[in-house]
Amino acid sequence: MITLPPARILPFGDAAIIIEVAAHAGYSATQTVNALNRELSVRLIGRAGWERPVPGATTLLIPIDPIEPGVEAAIVEVTRWLDGWTRPGEDDPVHESGPIVEIPVRYGGQEGPDLAEVARGIGLTPAEVIELHTGTIYTVAFSGFIPGFAYLGPLPPRLVLPRRDTPRPRVPAGSVAIAGPQTAVYPVDSPGGWWLIGRTHVPIWDPLRTPPAVIRAGLRVKFTSR
Repeated sequence: MITLPPARILPFGDAAIIIEVAAHAGYSATQTVNALNRELSVRLIGRAGWERPVPGATTLLIPIDPIEPGVEAAIVEVTRWLDGWTRPGEDDPVHESGPIVEIPVRYGGQEGPDLAEVARGIGLTPAEVIELHTGTIYTVAFSGFIPGFAYLGPLPPRLVLPRRDTPRPRVPAGSVAIAGPQTAVYPVDSPGGWWLIGRTHVPIWDPLRTPPAVIRAGLRVKFTSR
Protein backbone atom coordinates (compact mmCIF):
# COMPACT_ATOMS: atom_id res chain seq x y z
CA MET A 1 0.00 0.00 0.00
CA ILE A 2 1.11 3.56 -0.74
CA THR A 3 0.26 6.54 1.43
CA LEU A 4 -1.40 9.39 -0.41
CA PRO A 5 1.32 11.85 -1.49
CA PRO A 6 1.08 15.42 -0.19
CA ALA A 7 -2.23 16.74 -1.47
CA ARG A 8 -3.80 20.17 -1.52
CA ILE A 9 -7.51 20.49 -0.76
CA LEU A 10 -8.75 23.83 -2.05
CA PRO A 11 -12.01 25.73 -2.64
CA PHE A 12 -13.25 25.61 -6.23
CA GLY A 13 -15.69 28.46 -6.27
CA ASP A 14 -18.39 28.37 -3.62
CA ALA A 15 -19.97 25.06 -4.67
CA ALA A 16 -17.06 22.62 -4.92
CA ILE A 17 -13.69 21.66 -3.50
CA ILE A 18 -10.78 20.17 -5.40
CA ILE A 19 -8.10 17.71 -4.28
CA GLU A 20 -4.77 18.10 -6.08
CA VAL A 21 -2.71 14.90 -5.81
CA ALA A 22 0.18 15.64 -8.18
CA ALA A 23 1.88 18.49 -10.00
CA HIS A 24 2.06 16.64 -13.32
CA ALA A 25 -0.15 14.15 -15.14
CA GLY A 26 1.09 10.60 -15.43
CA TYR A 27 0.34 6.97 -14.65
CA SER A 28 0.89 7.34 -10.89
CA ALA A 29 -1.35 10.41 -10.70
CA THR A 30 -4.08 8.60 -12.65
CA GLN A 31 -3.98 5.62 -10.30
CA THR A 32 -4.11 7.85 -7.23
CA VAL A 33 -7.03 9.91 -8.56
CA ASN A 34 -8.99 6.80 -9.57
CA ALA A 35 -8.42 5.07 -6.22
CA LEU A 36 -9.38 8.23 -4.37
CA ASN A 37 -12.48 8.58 -6.53
CA ARG A 38 -13.56 5.04 -5.63
CA GLU A 39 -12.96 5.66 -1.93
CA LEU A 40 -14.80 8.97 -1.71
CA SER A 41 -17.65 7.87 -3.98
CA VAL A 42 -18.47 5.17 -1.43
CA ARG A 43 -18.15 7.57 1.51
CA LEU A 44 -20.48 10.11 -0.10
CA ILE A 45 -23.35 7.76 -0.98
CA GLY A 46 -26.52 9.18 0.51
CA ARG A 47 -24.83 12.19 2.13
CA ALA A 48 -26.91 15.33 1.70
CA GLY A 49 -25.08 18.26 0.14
CA TRP A 50 -22.35 16.17 -1.49
CA GLU A 51 -22.33 15.21 -5.17
CA ARG A 52 -20.43 12.50 -7.03
CA PRO A 53 -16.69 13.29 -7.43
CA VAL A 54 -15.34 14.21 -10.87
CA PRO A 55 -11.82 12.88 -11.65
CA GLY A 56 -9.25 14.84 -13.66
CA ALA A 57 -5.67 14.20 -14.74
CA THR A 58 -4.21 15.22 -11.36
CA THR A 59 -7.28 16.29 -9.40
CA LEU A 60 -10.56 15.13 -7.94
CA LEU A 61 -13.37 17.70 -7.92
CA ILE A 62 -16.17 17.27 -5.38
CA PRO A 63 -19.30 19.39 -5.98
CA ILE A 64 -21.03 20.41 -2.74
CA ASP A 65 -23.94 22.46 -1.52
CA PRO A 66 -22.55 25.94 -0.80
CA ILE A 67 -24.65 26.24 2.37
CA GLU A 68 -24.49 22.77 3.89
CA PRO A 69 -21.81 21.49 4.22
CA GLY A 70 -20.25 24.64 2.71
CA VAL A 71 -16.70 24.90 1.44
CA GLU A 72 -14.83 25.34 4.72
CA ALA A 73 -16.57 22.45 6.47
CA ALA A 74 -16.12 20.23 3.40
CA ILE A 75 -12.37 20.88 3.35
CA VAL A 76 -12.12 20.01 7.05
CA GLU A 77 -14.10 16.79 6.59
CA VAL A 78 -12.21 15.60 3.51
CA THR A 79 -8.89 16.39 5.21
CA ARG A 80 -9.98 14.17 8.10
CA TRP A 81 -11.04 11.39 5.73
CA LEU A 82 -7.68 11.44 3.93
CA ASP A 83 -5.54 11.45 7.06
CA GLY A 84 -3.46 8.28 6.68
CA TRP A 85 -5.45 7.06 3.66
CA THR A 86 -3.57 4.63 1.42
CA ARG A 87 -4.14 3.51 -2.11
CA PRO A 88 -3.25 0.15 -3.68
CA GLY A 89 0.37 -0.08 -4.85
CA GLU A 90 1.27 -1.03 -8.41
CA ASP A 91 2.03 -4.61 -7.37
CA ASP A 92 -1.14 -4.97 -5.32
CA PRO A 93 -3.67 -7.29 -7.06
CA VAL A 94 -6.46 -4.88 -6.13
CA HIS A 95 -4.68 -2.20 -8.15
CA GLU A 96 -5.76 -3.67 -11.48
CA SER A 97 -9.09 -5.17 -10.52
CA GLY A 98 -11.43 -2.76 -12.29
CA PRO A 99 -13.85 -4.00 -14.97
CA ILE A 100 -12.44 -4.29 -18.50
CA VAL A 101 -14.42 -2.95 -21.46
CA GLU A 102 -13.45 -4.50 -24.81
CA ILE A 103 -13.71 -2.22 -27.84
CA PRO A 104 -13.56 -3.89 -31.29
CA VAL A 105 -11.64 -1.78 -33.81
CA ARG A 106 -11.11 -1.86 -37.55
CA TYR A 107 -7.56 -0.60 -38.00
CA GLY A 108 -6.14 1.19 -41.03
CA GLY A 109 -7.67 2.00 -44.40
CA GLN A 110 -10.51 4.50 -44.43
CA GLU A 111 -11.24 3.67 -40.79
CA GLY A 112 -7.72 4.55 -39.65
CA PRO A 113 -6.27 6.94 -42.23
CA ASP A 114 -3.15 7.80 -40.16
CA LEU A 115 -2.03 4.24 -39.37
CA ALA A 116 0.53 3.98 -42.16
CA GLU A 117 2.00 7.42 -41.39
CA VAL A 118 2.22 6.62 -37.68
CA ALA A 119 4.02 3.37 -38.47
CA ARG A 120 6.53 5.10 -40.74
CA GLY A 121 7.14 7.83 -38.19
CA ILE A 122 8.10 5.43 -35.41
CA GLY A 123 9.86 2.83 -37.54
CA LEU A 124 7.31 0.03 -37.25
CA THR A 125 4.96 -1.76 -39.61
CA PRO A 126 1.21 -1.10 -39.38
CA ALA A 127 0.77 -4.63 -38.05
CA GLU A 128 3.26 -3.93 -35.27
CA VAL A 129 1.43 -0.71 -34.34
CA ILE A 130 -1.83 -2.66 -34.11
CA GLU A 131 -0.16 -5.37 -32.04
CA LEU A 132 1.17 -2.81 -29.56
CA HIS A 133 -2.12 -0.92 -29.37
CA THR A 134 -4.21 -4.04 -28.78
CA GLY A 135 -1.66 -5.64 -26.45
CA THR A 136 -2.20 -3.12 -23.65
CA ILE A 137 -5.01 -2.76 -21.11
CA TYR A 138 -5.58 0.97 -20.62
CA THR A 139 -6.80 2.84 -17.57
CA VAL A 140 -9.36 5.62 -17.91
CA ALA A 141 -7.53 8.68 -16.62
CA PHE A 142 -10.35 11.21 -16.94
CA SER A 143 -12.92 12.57 -19.38
CA GLY A 144 -12.94 15.98 -21.01
CA PHE A 145 -12.81 17.99 -24.25
CA ILE A 146 -16.32 16.84 -25.18
CA PRO A 147 -18.84 14.60 -23.36
CA GLY A 148 -17.74 10.97 -23.44
CA PHE A 149 -14.16 11.66 -24.59
CA ALA A 150 -12.06 9.56 -22.19
CA TYR A 151 -8.28 9.85 -21.97
CA LEU A 152 -6.77 6.35 -21.72
CA GLY A 153 -3.23 5.39 -20.88
CA PRO A 154 -0.48 4.84 -20.71
CA LEU A 155 0.37 3.99 -24.32
CA PRO A 156 3.32 1.66 -24.96
CA PRO A 157 6.40 3.94 -25.19
CA ARG A 158 6.96 3.05 -28.88
CA LEU A 159 3.56 4.56 -29.76
CA VAL A 160 4.09 7.91 -28.05
CA LEU A 161 4.27 10.79 -30.54
CA PRO A 162 3.11 14.43 -30.65
CA ARG A 163 -0.28 15.49 -31.91
CA ARG A 164 -0.71 16.18 -35.62
CA ASP A 165 0.60 19.55 -36.78
CA THR A 166 -2.73 20.28 -38.45
CA PRO A 167 -5.96 19.24 -36.69
CA ARG A 168 -8.86 17.93 -38.72
CA PRO A 169 -12.05 20.02 -38.76
CA ARG A 170 -14.10 16.81 -38.49
CA VAL A 171 -13.20 13.45 -36.99
CA PRO A 172 -15.90 10.76 -37.33
CA ALA A 173 -17.50 9.36 -34.19
CA GLY A 174 -15.86 6.11 -33.12
CA SER A 175 -12.42 7.04 -34.41
CA VAL A 176 -9.67 5.45 -32.31
CA ALA A 177 -6.74 7.81 -31.94
CA ILE A 178 -3.38 8.29 -30.23
CA ALA A 179 -1.40 11.37 -29.17
CA GLY A 180 1.26 11.84 -26.54
CA PRO A 181 1.09 9.07 -23.92
CA GLN A 182 -2.65 8.49 -24.39
CA THR A 183 -5.24 6.91 -26.63
CA ALA A 184 -8.93 7.74 -26.98
CA VAL A 185 -12.13 7.12 -28.91
CA TYR A 186 -13.95 10.14 -30.35
CA PRO A 187 -17.52 9.76 -29.02
CA VAL A 188 -19.17 12.06 -31.58
CA ASP A 189 -18.19 13.83 -34.78
CA SER A 190 -15.88 16.68 -33.76
CA PRO A 191 -12.67 18.51 -34.64
CA GLY A 192 -9.52 16.72 -33.51
CA GLY A 193 -5.75 16.75 -33.75
CA TRP A 194 -4.91 13.17 -32.75
CA TRP A 195 -3.63 10.43 -35.07
CA LEU A 196 -6.47 8.23 -36.31
CA ILE A 197 -5.42 4.58 -36.43
CA GLY A 198 -8.79 2.84 -36.49
CA ARG A 199 -12.48 3.08 -35.80
CA THR A 200 -15.05 1.27 -33.70
CA HIS A 201 -18.74 1.07 -34.45
CA VAL A 202 -19.62 0.68 -30.79
CA PRO A 203 -21.75 3.73 -29.82
CA ILE A 204 -19.40 5.29 -27.27
CA TRP A 205 -21.73 8.12 -26.21
CA ASP A 206 -25.53 8.16 -26.01
CA PRO A 207 -27.15 10.85 -23.81
CA LEU A 208 -30.36 8.79 -23.66
CA ARG A 209 -28.54 5.76 -22.21
CA THR A 210 -27.73 5.16 -18.53
CA PRO A 211 -24.86 5.71 -18.11
CA PRO A 212 -24.41 7.65 -21.36
CA ALA A 213 -20.66 6.89 -21.73
CA VAL A 214 -19.31 3.41 -22.46
CA ILE A 215 -15.80 4.45 -21.36
CA ARG A 216 -15.75 6.21 -17.99
CA ALA A 217 -13.74 6.59 -14.81
CA GLY A 218 -13.14 3.39 -12.85
CA LEU A 219 -13.03 1.19 -15.95
CA ARG A 220 -10.19 -0.30 -17.96
CA VAL A 221 -10.22 -0.67 -21.73
CA LYS A 222 -8.80 -3.24 -24.12
CA PHE A 223 -8.94 -2.73 -27.88
CA THR A 224 -9.34 -5.76 -30.14
CA SER A 225 -8.69 -5.94 -33.88
CA ARG A 226 -11.66 -6.84 -36.09
